[in-house]
Amino acid sequence: MEIINEITNLIKSKVEDAGYTIDSVVYEREDKINFLRIVIDKIGTIDVDDCVVASKIINPLLDDADLIKESYILDVCSKEKGSE
Repeated sequence: MEIINEITNLIKSKVEDAGYTIDSVVYEREDKINFLRIVIDKIGTIDVDDCVVASKIINPLLDDADLIKESYILDVCSKEKGSE
């Protein structure tokens, strides 16, 4: 999907500068609501504060670029870790 590549290219360097990696970017519709899910990772444990930091980096970039015309919810979350 072209929009996913554009979003990834837009946010990648700023997210990496903050110490995170982008694991995946997914744009999907669930129950009539559009979600842009960006999964981040880093060495060590990611907590809610990390997701908030990444969200504050990503949100203004998306707003400025205005790549997605319809309304959506930005969901920045951590990569799920398998059980040890």
